[in-house]
Amino acid sequence: MQNLQTDLIELLKDQDNLVVDNQLNKNKIIEAALKVEPFLISLLIKNDTFKKHFFQEVENVLVFDKIKFQRFVNNKSFLPDSYTAFKNKIGLAINDDTTDNFIKAKNDVVLVWPHKDCVLEGGQTKEDQKRNEIFWNETLAPDNVDRLLDAKAFTNFKKYDKDGKHKVTEFTGDENLILKGNNLLVLSSLLKTHRGKIKLIYIDPPYNTGSDSFQYNDNFNHSAWLTFMKNRLVIAKQLLSKDGFILVQCDDNEQAYLKVMLDEIFGRVNFDNCITTIVKTEGRRYGNLAKTHEYILMYAKNLDNAKTNEINKVGHKFRYKDSNGGFDLTDLRNQNANAFNSTNRPNLRYPFYIDETSEDENGFCKVSVAQKEGWLEVFPITVNGNESVWRWGKEKSKENQEEHLISRKSSDGVYRVYQKYRSNTTMEKTVWFNKNFISNKGTKELDSLFGKKVFGFPKSEYLIQNIIHICTNENDIVLDYHLGSGTTAAVAHKMNRKYIGVEQMDYINTITTKRLQKVIEGEQGGISKDVEWQGGGSFVYAELMQYNQYFINKIQEAKTKEDILSVWEEMQDKAFISYQFDKDMFNKRLDAFKTASLQTMQQYLIEILDKNQLCVNFSEIEDESFNISEADKALNYSFYKN
Repeated sequence: MQNLQTDLIELLKDQDNLVVDNQLNKNKIIEAALKVEPFLISLLIKNDTFKKHFFQEVENVLVFDKIKFQRFVNNKSFLPDSYTAFKNKIGLAINDDTTDNFIKAKNDVVLVWPHKDCVLEGGQTKEDQKRNEIFWNETLAPDNVDRLLDAKAFTNFKKYDKDGKHKVTEFTGDENLILKGNNLLVLSSLLKTHRGKIKLIYIDPPYNTGSDSFQYNDNFNHSAWLTFMKNRLVIAKQLLSKDGFILVQCDDNEQAYLKVMLDEIFGRVNFDNCITTIVKTEGRRYGNLAKTHEYILMYAKNLDNAKTNEINKVGHKFRYKDSNGGFDLTDLRNQNANAFNSTNRPNLRYPFYIDETSEDENGFCKVSVAQKEGWLEVFPITVNGNESVWRWGKEKSKENQEEHLISRKSSDGVYRVYQKYRSNTTMEKTVWFNKNFISNKGTKELDSLFGKKVFGFPKSEYLIQNIIHICTNENDIVLDYHLGSGTTAAVAHKMNRKYIGVEQMDYINTITTKRLQKVIEGEQGGISKDVEWQGGGSFVYAELMQYNQYFINKIQEAKTKEDILSVWEEMQDKAFISYQFDKDMFNKRLDAFKTASLQTMQQYLIEILDKNQLCVNFSEIEDESFNISEADKALNYSFYKN
């Protein structure tokens, strides 16, 4: 075998169309074989060894056995089995040539990394951390990518409300949803139901720190993380409404790279802000300085359409009061006389007229832009030789003078014109230093709710409340596809927003949904008292309908070799196995397989499963081989219809 592989490499190594980055590429060879490219057939058939192995004579005609050849080339010991148009390095490149030229004299730059043009098949579960990554190239494997991302069927539907758990009979389209499964597959399924409908996406993904849930077993952990994120963010953008926002929380491990990648996906023009939020006041001992903060990168689907809400001024009291309520004062004069003055803004310099006889106990006098007999004429003052101007034009001042404008004499004896400012809100700032936002606050909230520690480092409800308040209004839809303990869904529920939460770990049933049930019951932790939460509402739970994933779970749960062999017997009859796998040959060598370690046996059986069949595609629910109940079929049709 090894000599045959060496001979093939020697035969093909000078074929430029089979070479990527100066190295013969396995996937390019397979692509040429499947297309039965004449140049490849000519090379192989002229070599007696390859002629013998990969051609069969049929009625005096030699026929190329491309399946046998493909299996041979796919052997793990042959060549690197990942194809990517991007070099094996990470950096910035000009947007029109990502493979050769890094930053030059152009402004349009993007981040490139190995496998950027691929879909990472794997998930992020702890159980997956020792598997080899499979990257489906978008160009070479479009059918695989399409099948992987096709809308999936759901099962195990349940509705939770104040009366407990119920069966789901139909979907109306406005349900709160908690969905269990690989978030890439769930997101691609939601395109069929929620494209352009999500007002806010907030995610707190694994930070790729080496100790979180993103632990891939390869030499491209960094690039695998970027591919993992990109695959999901590209779909997330399609789910956002035209005025929607996406906020991604991260730390310094990936922040700089993530920012450039988000610029490319959402457009630099749609970058809104980078929020710095203090998460640990005493700091974590990383490097030479104690790290106190994380980042929240904020983008809009279209910044021209996206508007945020202001936040309340905590503890604010108005200084003055009139018949319309409380107010503060803000000077109507533009304070920047150097930039805005009578020279370049002549239309904003005009007189007001002050009725000095109307002065009240606060020293306030009536004003008018129309000249009145006996009223004092007032212009904005001159600063450093520049004649100041007003912030409002004359027509706006005329419309608002009765209700919103007053005048008062200042300490220097000059009358100034003021706007009555009645808002009790202010624009949020980009640095969040609020003791209610720190990580420890979220931990205490959840510990108190469950009476014990159940989850590591959940986000504070107050932090999520601030995000949801700024970016949404009541009944808007909020999506979190790294749901974790369920903070985003819990806060959205209490704030009367619709929500979709996606999580694939099993704690979704022991922590996340239990937490939301407590919310429905009216728990008083977190933000409950602030929003006067009294309970109520509902959500629907569903899971991706597993197929090959069922076998993966059984393999991983196996405790003995006998368990593994039992799973193999079931797999032969029911599982979708990779077309590259020779089942008959494997069974002939089953005794040798039994001598391997339990871990090796588990890894091998997982490897031969067709990962494109982890879950059942919605388009195939009528296939009798999946044995789907009529009730599940009806609910899937109802879900996708609405």
